[in-house]
Amino acid sequence: MLLVVGGMIGLGKTSVAELLGEHFGTEVFYESVDNNPILPLFYTSSEEEIEKKRYPFLLQLHFLDTRFRSIKSALYHDNNVLDRSIYEDWYFAKVNNDLGRISDLEFQMYDRLLDNMMQELKELPKKAPDLMIYLKGSFETVLSRIMKRGRSYELDAQLEAYYRQLWEGYDEWVMSHYHASEVVVIDMDRYDVVSRREDALEVLALVESKLKMIRKK
Repeated sequence: MLLVVGGMIGLGKTSVAELLGEHFGTEVFYESVDNNPILPLFYTSSEEEIEKKRYPFLLQLHFLDTRFRSIKSALYHDNNVLDRSIYEDWYFAKVNNDLGRISDLEFQMYDRLLDNMMQELKELPKKAPDLMIYLKGSFETVLSRIMKRGRSYELDAQLEAYYRQLWEGYDEWVMSHYHASEVVVIDMDRYDVVSRREDALEVLALVESKLKMIRKK
Protein backbone atom coordinates (compact mmCIF):
# COMPACT_ATOMS: atom_id res chain seq x y z
CA MET A 1 0.00 0.00 0.00
CA LEU A 2 1.34 3.40 -1.01
CA LEU A 3 -0.51 6.54 0.07
CA VAL A 4 0.30 10.08 -1.06
CA VAL A 5 -0.90 13.12 0.84
CA GLY A 6 -1.39 16.21 -1.31
CA GLY A 7 -2.89 19.65 -1.15
CA MET A 8 -2.34 23.33 -0.77
CA ILE A 9 0.53 24.79 1.27
CA GLY A 10 -0.36 25.03 4.96
CA LEU A 11 -3.33 22.66 5.08
CA GLY A 12 -1.59 20.00 7.17
CA LYS A 13 -0.04 17.43 4.82
CA THR A 14 2.75 16.55 7.23
CA SER A 15 0.35 16.15 10.16
CA VAL A 16 -1.96 13.90 8.12
CA ALA A 17 1.01 11.91 6.78
CA GLU A 18 2.24 11.37 10.34
CA LEU A 19 -1.24 10.30 11.40
CA LEU A 20 -1.47 7.79 8.54
CA GLY A 21 2.04 6.48 9.13
CA GLU A 22 1.30 5.83 12.79
CA HIS A 23 -2.08 4.27 12.04
CA PHE A 24 -0.85 1.89 9.34
CA GLY A 25 2.59 1.29 10.87
CA THR A 26 4.36 2.55 7.75
CA GLU A 27 7.36 4.67 6.90
CA VAL A 28 6.65 8.31 6.03
CA PHE A 29 8.69 10.10 3.37
CA TYR A 30 8.56 13.78 4.27
CA GLU A 31 8.71 16.77 1.97
CA SER A 32 12.16 18.39 1.89
CA VAL A 33 11.46 21.63 3.77
CA ASP A 34 13.61 22.09 6.87
CA ASN A 35 16.81 21.00 5.10
CA ASN A 36 16.03 22.83 1.87
CA PRO A 37 18.56 25.63 1.24
CA ILE A 38 16.57 27.19 -1.61
CA LEU A 39 13.10 27.42 -0.05
CA PRO A 40 13.74 30.46 2.19
CA LEU A 41 15.40 32.24 -0.75
CA PHE A 42 12.40 31.48 -2.95
CA TYR A 43 10.04 33.12 -0.45
CA THR A 44 12.13 36.09 0.67
CA SER A 45 14.00 37.27 -2.44
CA SER A 46 12.98 40.35 -4.38
CA GLU A 47 11.70 40.03 -7.95
CA GLU A 48 15.07 41.33 -9.15
CA GLU A 49 16.92 38.64 -7.19
CA ILE A 50 14.54 35.97 -8.46
CA GLU A 51 15.11 37.12 -12.05
CA LYS A 52 18.87 36.98 -11.61
CA LYS A 53 19.27 33.88 -9.43
CA ARG A 54 16.40 31.79 -10.89
CA TYR A 55 15.35 30.53 -7.44
CA PRO A 56 11.92 29.22 -8.55
CA PHE A 57 13.49 27.00 -11.20
CA LEU A 58 16.19 25.79 -8.80
CA LEU A 59 13.56 25.08 -6.15
CA GLN A 60 11.51 22.96 -8.54
CA LEU A 61 14.62 21.00 -9.52
CA HIS A 62 15.44 20.45 -5.84
CA PHE A 63 11.94 19.17 -5.10
CA LEU A 64 11.92 17.02 -8.23
CA ASP A 65 15.19 15.38 -7.18
CA THR A 66 14.13 14.71 -3.59
CA ARG A 67 10.63 13.52 -4.49
CA PHE A 68 11.98 11.19 -7.19
CA ARG A 69 14.29 9.61 -4.62
CA SER A 70 11.38 9.25 -2.18
CA ILE A 71 8.90 7.73 -4.60
CA LYS A 72 11.48 5.28 -5.95
CA SER A 73 12.08 4.02 -2.43
CA ALA A 74 8.38 3.96 -1.65
CA LEU A 75 7.50 2.00 -4.81
CA TYR A 76 10.18 -0.60 -4.11
CA HIS A 77 8.84 -1.36 -0.64
CA ASP A 78 5.22 -1.87 0.34
CA ASN A 79 3.39 0.17 2.98
CA ASN A 80 4.61 3.76 2.74
CA VAL A 81 3.20 7.27 2.99
CA LEU A 82 4.47 10.23 0.95
CA ASP A 83 4.11 13.78 2.26
CA ARG A 84 3.36 15.27 -1.15
CA SER A 85 4.68 13.45 -4.21
CA ILE A 86 6.32 13.92 -7.56
CA TYR A 87 2.88 14.02 -9.22
CA GLU A 88 2.07 17.47 -7.81
CA ASP A 89 5.41 19.01 -8.70
CA TRP A 90 4.30 19.76 -12.25
CA TYR A 91 1.42 21.91 -10.98
CA PHE A 92 3.74 24.09 -8.87
CA ALA A 93 6.15 24.48 -11.79
CA LYS A 94 3.27 25.43 -14.11
CA VAL A 95 1.94 28.10 -11.72
CA ASN A 96 5.41 29.63 -11.42
CA ASN A 97 5.69 29.54 -15.22
CA ASP A 98 2.31 31.29 -15.52
CA LEU A 99 3.54 33.95 -13.09
CA GLY A 100 6.71 34.48 -15.13
CA ARG A 101 8.95 33.26 -12.30
CA ILE A 102 10.00 30.24 -14.37
CA SER A 103 10.73 30.94 -18.04
CA ASP A 104 9.13 28.97 -20.88
CA LEU A 105 12.50 27.41 -21.70
CA GLU A 106 13.07 26.40 -18.06
CA PHE A 107 9.58 24.90 -17.91
CA GLN A 108 10.17 22.92 -21.10
CA MET A 109 13.41 21.53 -19.64
CA TYR A 110 11.64 20.71 -16.39
CA ASP A 111 8.76 19.03 -18.22
CA ARG A 112 11.11 16.80 -20.23
CA LEU A 113 13.06 15.81 -17.12
CA LEU A 114 9.86 14.98 -15.23
CA ASP A 115 8.57 12.90 -18.15
CA ASN A 116 11.84 10.96 -18.25
CA MET A 117 11.58 10.28 -14.51
CA MET A 118 7.98 9.13 -14.80
CA GLN A 119 8.98 6.67 -17.54
CA GLU A 120 11.58 5.20 -15.18
CA LEU A 121 8.95 4.73 -12.45
CA LYS A 122 7.04 2.42 -14.79
CA GLU A 123 9.93 -0.05 -14.52
CA LEU A 124 9.63 -0.38 -10.74
CA PRO A 125 7.88 -3.30 -8.98
CA LYS A 126 4.94 -1.07 -8.00
CA LYS A 127 3.81 1.39 -10.67
CA ALA A 128 1.79 4.04 -8.82
CA PRO A 129 0.22 4.99 -5.48
CA ASP A 130 -2.93 3.24 -4.29
CA LEU A 131 -4.58 6.43 -3.09
CA MET A 132 -4.10 10.17 -2.88
CA ILE A 133 -5.43 11.83 0.25
CA TYR A 134 -6.19 15.31 -1.07
CA LEU A 135 -6.52 18.06 1.52
CA LYS A 136 -8.65 20.98 0.39
CA GLY A 137 -9.92 24.07 2.18
CA SER A 138 -10.95 27.68 1.81
CA PHE A 139 -8.35 30.33 1.11
CA GLU A 140 -9.03 31.75 4.58
CA THR A 141 -8.16 28.40 6.14
CA VAL A 142 -4.96 28.20 4.06
CA LEU A 143 -3.78 31.62 5.25
CA SER A 144 -4.78 30.90 8.84
CA ARG A 145 -2.86 27.62 8.94
CA ILE A 146 0.22 29.19 7.31
CA MET A 147 0.19 31.92 9.95
CA LYS A 148 -0.36 29.40 12.73
CA ARG A 149 2.65 27.24 11.89
CA GLY A 150 4.81 30.37 11.82
CA ARG A 151 7.57 29.72 9.31
CA SER A 152 8.92 33.25 9.05
CA TYR A 153 9.78 33.08 5.35
CA GLU A 154 6.17 32.12 4.52
CA LEU A 155 4.55 35.07 6.29
CA ASP A 156 5.35 38.01 3.99
CA ALA A 157 2.10 39.73 2.95
CA GLN A 158 3.37 39.96 -0.63
CA LEU A 159 3.14 36.16 -0.89
CA GLU A 160 -0.65 36.22 -0.63
CA ALA A 161 -1.06 36.63 -4.42
CA TYR A 162 1.17 33.59 -5.00
CA TYR A 163 -0.77 31.50 -2.50
CA ARG A 164 -4.07 32.56 -4.07
CA GLN A 165 -2.98 31.58 -7.58
CA LEU A 166 -1.88 28.16 -6.33
CA TRP A 167 -5.12 27.71 -4.42
CA GLU A 168 -7.42 28.82 -7.24
CA GLY A 169 -6.28 26.09 -9.62
CA TYR A 170 -5.47 23.25 -7.23
CA ASP A 171 -8.88 21.53 -7.11
CA GLU A 172 -9.19 21.60 -10.89
CA TRP A 173 -5.70 20.14 -11.33
CA VAL A 174 -6.40 17.25 -8.96
CA MET A 175 -9.82 16.45 -10.40
CA SER A 176 -8.89 16.85 -14.10
CA HIS A 177 -5.16 16.14 -14.41
CA TYR A 178 -4.15 13.72 -11.64
CA HIS A 179 -4.64 10.16 -12.89
CA ALA A 180 -2.05 8.12 -10.97
CA SER A 181 -4.53 6.79 -8.41
CA GLU A 182 -7.95 7.25 -6.92
CA VAL A 183 -8.50 10.25 -4.65
CA VAL A 184 -10.22 10.78 -1.32
CA VAL A 185 -10.94 14.44 -0.53
CA ILE A 186 -10.57 15.68 3.05
CA ASP A 187 -12.21 19.02 3.87
CA MET A 188 -9.69 20.82 6.10
CA ASP A 189 -12.20 23.58 6.85
CA ARG A 190 -13.92 20.89 8.86
CA TYR A 191 -11.07 18.81 10.28
CA ASP A 192 -8.20 19.68 12.61
CA VAL A 193 -6.25 16.46 13.07
CA VAL A 194 -3.69 18.09 15.36
CA SER A 195 -5.98 19.67 17.94
CA ARG A 196 -8.99 17.35 17.88
CA ARG A 197 -8.56 13.61 18.27
CA GLU A 198 -12.10 12.95 17.05
CA ASP A 199 -11.24 14.69 13.77
CA ALA A 200 -8.12 12.55 13.38
CA LEU A 201 -10.16 9.38 13.89
CA GLU A 202 -12.77 10.52 11.36
CA VAL A 203 -10.09 11.24 8.74
CA LEU A 204 -8.60 7.79 9.30
CA ALA A 205 -12.06 6.25 8.90
CA LEU A 206 -12.54 8.07 5.57
CA VAL A 207 -9.21 6.76 4.29
CA GLU A 208 -9.92 3.22 5.50
CA SER A 209 -13.34 3.28 3.81
CA LYS A 210 -11.86 4.43 0.50
CA LEU A 211 -9.14 1.76 0.64
CA LYS A 212 -11.77 -0.94 1.23
CA MET A 213 -13.65 0.24 -1.86
CA ILE A 214 -10.43 0.11 -3.91
CA ARG A 215 -9.61 -3.42 -2.72
CA LYS A 216 -13.07 -4.66 -3.78
CA LYS A 217 -12.55 -3.54 -7.37
